[in-house]
Amino acid sequence: MDTRRLLRIFATGLGTAGLLVSGCSSGGSAPSASARGSASTEDMSPYYGQKLRWRDCGVEGFQCTTMKAPLDYGKPDGGDIDLAVSRKKATGPGERIGSLLVNPGGPGGSAVDYLQGYAAIGYPAPVRARYDMVAIDPRGVARSEPVTCLTGKQMDAYTQVDQTPDDDAEVAKLTEAFDRFAKGCEKRSGEILPHVSTVETARDMDILRSLLGDEKLHYVGASYGTFLGATYADLYPGRVGRLVLDGAMDPSLPAIDINRDQTAGFEAAFQSFAADCVEQPDCPLGTRSAAGAATALKQLFADLDAEPVPTGETRKLGESLATIGVIAAMYDESAWPQLREALAGAKRGDGAGLLALADTYYERDPSGKYANLMFANAAVNCLDLAPAFTRAAEVEKALPDFEKASPVFGRGFAWAALNCGSWPVEATGTPHRTEAKGAAPIVVVGTTRDPATPYKWAVSLAEQLSSGTLLTYEGDGHTAYGRGSDCIDTAINTYLLEGTPPKNGKKCS
Repeated sequence: MDTRRLLRIFATGLGTAGLLVSGCSSGGSAPSASARGSASTEDMSPYYGQKLRWRDCGVEGFQCTTMKAPLDYGKPDGGDIDLAVSRKKATGPGERIGSLLVNPGGPGGSAVDYLQGYAAIGYPAPVRARYDMVAIDPRGVARSEPVTCLTGKQMDAYTQVDQTPDDDAEVAKLTEAFDRFAKGCEKRSGEILPHVSTVETARDMDILRSLLGDEKLHYVGASYGTFLGATYADLYPGRVGRLVLDGAMDPSLPAIDINRDQTAGFEAAFQSFAADCVEQPDCPLGTRSAAGAATALKQLFADLDAEPVPTGETRKLGESLATIGVIAAMYDESAWPQLREALAGAKRGDGAGLLALADTYYERDPSGKYANLMFANAAVNCLDLAPAFTRAAEVEKALPDFEKASPVFGRGFAWAALNCGSWPVEATGTPHRTEAKGAAPIVVVGTTRDPATPYKWAVSLAEQLSSGTLLTYEGDGHTAYGRGSDCIDTAINTYLLEGTPPKNGKKCS
């Protein structure tokens, strides 16, 4: 398996932690004035009345277009934003159901890349036969007026800042790095920063739904994409078609709880890795116990903090990049052999393997150029929720709780949660229950040992949604659909093709 491609697909589920920062006719109708924060139907008619002009993407079988939306929904006549859209038309056989929008998460993951690189190829053939597979890069992401914050060299420096400061000087360096990141975003992308919220992106999706000629939105969202899908359902419950929310987030939680839960989630994932590792002859963390493996990993991180090791290029592998390399491999168990090899290399003084995993996570290419994933991730997260922490003293007070949640990753996750503390735009979102009263059945999928979106979030979201039905995958990794469980795939395919959701509480392994 191409692990690098796999990680690009699945490592977009960052939740809110920001780890180191962490010819088509229109159809449907315009949103009602009662939609949260919406302008009047008259104000929005130019957007719902536009025509999409499809062209060949240069990628076989795919068409592309650009859609306009208001930059500011509160002032829809105040300027536009251009959003990139791609589709692959239904292949047949069988009657076409409609369009199926997909989103891989992040926030900051390119839905167009996900569609063209995976979904329109990897989704089951019967689904692709009866749906036009469609993706829109969210505002601020990839091809849709991307948020930019730092140059490649600046990001290289940023990703190497010590995320587990040991003294006041190191705390100052970390907070200064967060400040530089925020100021870079403001300098390079200040106009769009106040307008990349999840609510605004959900409203963009409704314009697209209408332009595609669909009365209802059919959608599969993974990780953060579940928050986006749930937000859409809450705004437009009468327009919900078949929604799959895989690797669910919990919209009712404040940022600090999200960060702490995610910390525990990565600890659980590591424990699964460790239990498997100690049974392997090539385990670089010992062969006695998972607890012993955790101790060995902590020691390796401490050694790399004290003395980074060469990687075969100008960057060395220190604790921060090593931690991200390990975290990247927690998203999918098929990456565990690669992680064992990379850890063994680091113990020998060769950091190339863990650096490669970290670069995949950060979407850094060999030339030193970064995709805008991390920039958009921070921009959306810091706008959607008030920061978990605003001062270093608050982090220090919370450290015991985070270290209890994860002896291995707790300190790093706690300090990473400070990244929105100096954000130049005030948050516009608040934690809230998402009920989507009157919506058609919505399938919420949770994986019991999901590192990035802990299982209890899926349980909570399914309970909040008035029409939510919970589908559980008992296993490892981030998200469940299309990852090898016939039980999961059959349940979701039946729902997408026939409209029949699985029984609430159904479990698969």
